[in-house]
Amino acid sequence: MHQLPDLTLPQMLRENARRMPDRLALRQKDFGIWLPITWAEYERRARHFGLGLRALGLAGGGHLGILSENRADWVVAQLGVGMVGAVAVGVYATSPANEVAYVLGHAQVEIVVCEDQEQTDKVLERLQELPLLKRIVVIDPKGLRGYRPDLIVSFADVVRLGAGHEAGNPDLVESCLAAQTQGDIGLMVYTSGSTGKPKGAMLSYRNMRAQAAATIERLGYDETTTNLSYLPLCHVAEQMLTTMAPIYSGSCVSFGESIRTVQEDLREIAPSLFLGVPRIWEKLHAGIHIKLMEAGGWRRRLFEAGLRACEPFATKPNSARSLRDKAVAAFFHVVIFRALQNFIGLRKAKVALTGAAPIPPRIVQFFRTLGVPLLEVYGLTETSGMATGQRREHMLPGAVGEAVAGAEVALGDQGELLIRGDIVFEGYFRNPEATQAVLREGWLHTGDVATLEAGQVRIVDRLKDIMITAGGKNLSPSEIENTVKGSAFIKECIVVADGRRYPSALIQIDAETVGKWAEENRIAFTHFRSLAEHGRVRDLVAAEIERANSQLAPVAQLKRFHLLVKELDHDDDEVTATMKVRRANIAQKYASEIEALYKPERQAEPA
Repeated sequence: MHQLPDLTLPQMLRENARRMPDRLALRQKDFGIWLPITWAEYERRARHFGLGLRALGLAGGGHLGILSENRADWVVAQLGVGMVGAVAVGVYATSPANEVAYVLGHAQVEIVVCEDQEQTDKVLERLQELPLLKRIVVIDPKGLRGYRPDLIVSFADVVRLGAGHEAGNPDLVESCLAAQTQGDIGLMVYTSGSTGKPKGAMLSYRNMRAQAAATIERLGYDETTTNLSYLPLCHVAEQMLTTMAPIYSGSCVSFGESIRTVQEDLREIAPSLFLGVPRIWEKLHAGIHIKLMEAGGWRRRLFEAGLRACEPFATKPNSARSLRDKAVAAFFHVVIFRALQNFIGLRKAKVALTGAAPIPPRIVQFFRTLGVPLLEVYGLTETSGMATGQRREHMLPGAVGEAVAGAEVALGDQGELLIRGDIVFEGYFRNPEATQAVLREGWLHTGDVATLEAGQVRIVDRLKDIMITAGGKNLSPSEIENTVKGSAFIKECIVVADGRRYPSALIQIDAETVGKWAEENRIAFTHFRSLAEHGRVRDLVAAEIERANSQLAPVAQLKRFHLLVKELDHDDDEVTATMKVRRANIAQKYASEIEALYKPERQAEPA
């Protein structure tokens, strides 16, 4: 394992501020300008914010909620609360008020940081459900003049309060840091809750240090690595790349203006490392598809020729490529692929990652063919981030790599993947039964079915999601869904097969790419529903499913499908904050449409 100082995350922040005070630690984009934050300033702001929380009454071991999109203030709050011995709890900024209240209430949050008026209103709407909540700290207080001054205080005022508190308590932070141990809980990350209420995973500083060491070793992290922080910081994957690895390696993290400006921000900073969940890669894939539809003619033909020529050696490391392979790759890189890498902002990426959910194999192959070094990794909230990951020199298609440094993997009953090591979390907050269900005899029981091949892990599906047809055949819905979602025209596929005669699916089209296709083909539409209900769109989707079926075993091929006439929505409880489908809710909500797929009469068009 990569040897790191035996310091906790807040202790390491203090060490960086002492060792390299003037080096760049963070960049925050405001009004189009990237503002630098040095390690000394990072530590000072965090220290003063933590002391300000103490002055407001947050005790050691207390819980601070953070309800905001990614920004420098998020990590300042997180590290600040850690410097005074308390614990940060992230909440998804996209969550509706009821979900926000559940997490804040269950986590026993005493003070919550809100980004702006919108997030503050969510908390105030459910204030009566939060008896422990003492104060709301607001980063951007615009529009809050008429709100309760006894309850609401600005982030800047808390920092100022902390600076004043330090004058009277000059040794408070030092004594808190001196008493801090690797076994202390430093962060609580709530699971997505795709099958029930979210659970609060408690991560210790030992977990986070082990994850930093694993990430640095597997991804080649060093102080020159640059990264754009844009995935929610209440998700463990972004924590891994925004706080854990960067603080221990001394590298720089950039925060864009908004989740809506990610593509523009990527082009501006051209990071050396980029993590995208599958939906991000699918959107980038769709964006390139649209750009090529617009270009048309010889440019599109040249691109398709490049894909055909370069695809056979896309997973070959450079050392294994022949001179001819290198020449062909170099030619197409110069004439077309370089421009597309610039378009998506990844021309300088030394490592690109996909994780957090299964990804269509065609999407991975596509980006590797373009020259983007896309590696598949696997991890859970309960493993503090990455547990297995591919290496550039050994990219086995469809696998998620070998165990990271300091971790072990094994297969249990029914092929369940088991993991142990310091990356494995300490347990679920206020839920000993759930903790005992997954932590047994030192091993984390992941709930994922896997196989081992050449030392690498290949994820089959969630154990609870494996479906058995009426004919007794075991099916992996994820395999079918990801094969279908390899199409740029299909955004979501939800397979139905359990106890049924054959597999069928609910399909959600990608409004952007299908809309562009409709324009190119002079098909009139006014909104999502009119587009989804058009006969030629149905024919387009049927052809895409037919192509996906050709890659699947006969028993796994979709026989029928239903096109959804609205997009799946978090507010409608159809997907989680991380866009994971709530299968049980979907099955209940679309029960009549699903039943129609199995009626003997011609109730649904065959795929």
